[in-house]
Amino acid sequence: MLGLLDDYPTRSGYLITPVVVWVSMRAAIVPNSAEVASAHRIALEAIEAEDAFSFTNTPECTRRVIRFRLTGQLIDALTAVLIYQFREVLAGRATRVADLEQPVFAWK
Repeated sequence: MLGLLDDYPTRSGYLITPVVVWVSMRAAIVPNSAEVASAHRIALEAIEAEDAFSFTNTPECTRRVIRFRLTGQLIDALTAVLIYQFREVLAGRATRVADLEQPVFAWK
């Protein structure tokens, strides 16, 4: 275990504690289809790209919603928040993410 990112309270009532780990071998990714739409291996270069993240607003809330762009796809919600903070930690920036909102579809 390398460390923890910020706890993130979700709109659905959960508190997520992201744990950063180093795995020395290429483990299989086996997502739970009831919880995950897709799973990806993401190169560090992809999250370090200048245009990797964008922010938008939603009429339902004043907080910004973050999106992560990966090979033409937009990854939203908690996943984008976690990847963004991980990038910031790698760059030596102590960026907080509690002020970032989830898109409305994730408010369930």
